[in-house]
Amino acid sequence: MSGTDELLRVEGVRKEFPGVVALDGVDFELRRGEVHVLLGENGAGKSTLIKMLSGVHRPDAGRVLVGGEEVRVHGAQDAERLGIATIHQEFNLVPDLTVAENVFLGRQPRRYGLIDRRRMEAEAAALLERVGVDVAPRTRVRELGIARLQMVEIAKALSLDARVLIMDEPTAVLTSEEVDKLFAIVRALRADGVGVVFITHHLDEIAALGDRVTVLRDGRSVGQVPATTPQDELVRLMVGRGIDQHYPRERPDTGPPLLSVRGLTRDGAFHDVGFEVRAGEVVGLAGLVGAGRTEVARAVFGADRYDSGTVHVGGAPLPRHDVGAAMDAGLGLVPEDRKGQGLVLDASVQENLGLVTLRSATRAGLVDRKGQRTAAARIAGELGVRMAGLGQPVRTLSGGNQQKVVIGKWLLADTKVLILDEPTRGIDVGAKVEIYQLINELTASGHAVLMISSDLPEVLGMSDRVLVMAQGRIAGELPAHLATQEAVMELAVGAAAVPTPATNDVEGSRGH
Repeated sequence: MSGTDELLRVEGVRKEFPGVVALDGVDFELRRGEVHVLLGENGAGKSTLIKMLSGVHRPDAGRVLVGGEEVRVHGAQDAERLGIATIHQEFNLVPDLTVAENVFLGRQPRRYGLIDRRRMEAEAAALLERVGVDVAPRTRVRELGIARLQMVEIAKALSLDARVLIMDEPTAVLTSEEVDKLFAIVRALRADGVGVVFITHHLDEIAALGDRVTVLRDGRSVGQVPATTPQDELVRLMVGRGIDQHYPRERPDTGPPLLSVRGLTRDGAFHDVGFEVRAGEVVGLAGLVGAGRTEVARAVFGADRYDSGTVHVGGAPLPRHDVGAAMDAGLGLVPEDRKGQGLVLDASVQENLGLVTLRSATRAGLVDRKGQRTAAARIAGELGVRMAGLGQPVRTLSGGNQQKVVIGKWLLADTKVLILDEPTRGIDVGAKVEIYQLINELTASGHAVLMISSDLPEVLGMSDRVLVMAQGRIAGELPAHLATQEAVMELAVGAAAVPTPATNDVEGSRGH
């Protein structure tokens, strides 16, 4: 390969923050027309590296070369001039401006000193067509969903004539259909000679899209391998252990039903849903996006209404649409949107951990702050929350540690049944294993877990039974020894119907 094929090279870069070495002699390179995956756990140095390339941070040592020439990237304008565009997890768009205005923000074409709106919108329309998104240039960005926001960010990068496109977790909040569309766009960009740095936690995406993989661990580059490298080896490079230890499910003896749902129905969302979750058991709830899994979970918890049916916790009936009663009965919900629904981001770790128990810790209008702090310190220690201290704002924690805080607040309340909705979405392999170990500890102590996940290997690896939803109904139930990806998908798409075993006494569980 000729030297002209190399778009970007990083040699021995080091970056140190007070008390932390974020990067320690990292090497990385990107060629024209390739997708180079950057892999590593949270805290491995990925974010620091891409912020260095996009001009947010400057290296303390080492050098960055673009097109074979050493460069200094002192800010976003330097990165743009060098043809480097970054799409961060948090989109850099202005909600009240139009799509066209966002695409050309700060670089609007002008005519006679005034913004040439006709030209700007025409050029934006061409870029939007190139990325395959059907949205009008005059549409306000606040009106768009996540997938379209992603495409607008890509169009914005293309407007810079970027030769290097850095994508940080672009699929974390997309459906499988949206991921397929995104991959098609990335492949088209690769064919046009654009070099793509792709960061993901989803190992199955690597072989599907990537060409090469660089693995970071503890701020160092520990290996560069082909994208076809087996997942077991990728996991071993990332965390120092194999994938056979990825789903460490320990299956204790089960006890009586702690959660019983019968005939749960909400018009247009789900119909005649029934199941049980026993003490010591993990029941997985699988299905395609839109099958009704989250809607059922929120209805069971009382967050959303339902028209008919019953919910019992520990044998006692729950009133409808009453979150307080659900919590008092020992039911907890870790929502799929941990930042929007599970945390108060500007509050501290201690304050977030104490949210559920705040009522019980209040006497005569005064909060037992010392008791809350002691309890928060205990649970944070048991969960291994990596933080500077209990006063640290929760928004500054990694995704995995934020999720531990969301789960921890329910553990402080001694929750009997914990509903986990997408418990490991957007967190790294090492943090996932820690969450799985926590699930094991919960069930070993007699608690029950209902786990919703779109990650099929996760569902199969951690569930004692798998319920599959399709079109708002329970399509069937699979015991662990019969639960395969093929069996789950057949039920999810309605190609088969497995009757629920009579021993669980669940009515109306045969799907379409």
